[in-house]
Parts: sequence; C-alpha cells; structure tokens
Amino acid sequence: MSTQQSASTAKPGSAVPAPAVPALFAGLVDDAAVFPPGSAPLPDAVAAHRRHRAAWYADLVGPLLLPASALPAAAELLGPDETVAIGLIGDTGVAGLPAALAGADPRFAVHQAEVAVAKRGEDPQPGLAALIAHYRARPQLRGYAEIPLATGLLSALDAVAAARAGGVSVAPKFRTGGLAAELFPTPVELAAVICACRDRELPFKLTAGLHHAVRHTDPGTGFTHHGFLNVLVGAVGAARGAEVDEIAELLAATDPAPLVAAVADRTAAARPLWVGYGSCSVTEPLDDLIGLGLIANPRGAQPSA
Repeated sequence: MSTQQSASTAKPGSAVPAPAVPALFAGLVDDAAVFPPGSAPLPDAVAAHRRHRAAWYADLVGPLLLPASALPAAAELLGPDETVAIGLIGDTGVAGLPAALAGADPRFAVHQAEVAVAKRGEDPQPGLAALIAHYRARPQLRGYAEIPLATGLLSALDAVAAARAGGVSVAPKFRTGGLAAELFPTPVELAAVICACRDRELPFKLTAGLHHAVRHTDPGTGFTHHGFLNVLVGAVGAARGAEVDEIAELLAATDPAPLVAAVADRTAAARPLWVGYGSCSVTEPLDDLIGLGLIANPRGAQPSA
C-alpha cells in the first residue's frame, strides 16, 4: 500500500474529498521498471519512481522493486536524507537473502522481499522451507515465495498456509507471463490458483505479463496476456464464493464493459485476495484505468513518465 497520504479530489456537492485513487486500486502496481521487458537503466528507474511517488496517482504505486544484486548501485543514486520504499527481489537466491537484507543501505525501507523457491519443474519444498525459515526470523518483513505453476504447487500452498497460521509473514507469488508461451497460464489454470489461495485464506501476488487491463494478444509476440482488471474481477468473484469455471470465464473475457461493471460500484472497498503485481510500466495500467473510467484524471493531468 502507498506510504504517502492519499491524494484527493473533491466531488461536486460533497464535503468529503474523494481519493484520487480509489481503495480498490490502492497499491496495485509495484514499480518494476528495471525488469524486462522495460529494463530501464537504474538511474532512470529511480528518478521516475520519485516522480510517481510525488504525482496525484501516488496511491496506485507500490514500492520500487530492485534486485538484491543492484542495491549497492541504487544506493549511490539516493540523496543523503532520502528514504525509498523498496521491494527486494532475491536474484541472489534463497541462501543470499540474509546477506542482502543485512547489507541494504538504511535509506532503503525494505517493504517486502520476494524470492523464487524453485525453477519450473523442480520440487518447491526445499527452497520454500528455507525461505520460510528466513521469514520466520524477520517478523517485520512482508515475505513472498515465488512458486512455479507446476507439479507440487498445492502442497507448497499448504506449507505457506501452515507457516502463516504459525505467525510467519509469508504469501505466495506466481508468474503470469514471460518470454515463452508456456509461461502464460490458461484462464482455467490461473482460476484454479486463485481458488486454491482463497480456500487457504492466502493473499497472493502476481508478476509478468499483466501489461494492460483487459485480456489481449500482443501483436509483436503473438502471446495472449492476462488483463489485470480480469484478475481483479476474478479475485472479487472468488472472495464472494465463485468457483473455477466462473472465474475462468472472467479471466478469459476480452470485452471491458462487463469487467468494469463488475467493480464500478465497489471501488471504495479494499481489494480482496490479490495484493498486487509488479509492472515495468506504471503509466500503462494507469492510462488503462483512466480510459475505462475507473480512475478520474484530475484536471487532465498527465502521468509522470
């Protein structure tokens, strides 16, 4: 969630200002500018994140996501009295997490850590057990375990649920795209994951492929991408008790109108189940939400590039 005070705009005839970013979308988009496919140079990413945090839509934006290996270089870009909320992406692996956290510059407020526990096709349990142990020792840290959408997923979710029940701050994270078609789960597969998390009372994060609000095919790659609004509507449906078939239909929808209608009357409510996702662009999802009428652009302000 945003660490800044909510920006607001007053509705005509209302004495109470309305938030510029409704609660349903607060903290939805973590700033993953340095990661593919955007791959912004580190100085550009840090400068752009400052602009996002100062903009009217700041409450849409989560922490700046940085690889553990890039923290020393990123620290050199900070002012002496500057504090930046970050999400640490454990590119140095589970074993490298303690050193990365211990060595982080104090000007970084480490909001969360996200570490992959296994490669696709590997048993996730050994890496997951080690990561949970690290998170257990750091109760102040919000921890995420990136779990492959493959064999062993459900038992891994059981392990995460057991750890949460024991007081560990850990939740699952899943990939919804990548550089190959097989890295994009089908609507049925993703719906099953959402239901599995719902049934275990697990919040979840997503990453990769969620470039636009509505499901679409990228003309450059031919890959069909999930839409972040589809996922949000699916999470709302799951929280209300919908099952896999119904949620899969929502995830497969390409017409924005019914998706917008499904959430238009509940934008003041908090987002259920889905914590948010990392995006290499903040302005693309913002532009989509404005275009769909779900976020109002005050006075025609332009998003900060």
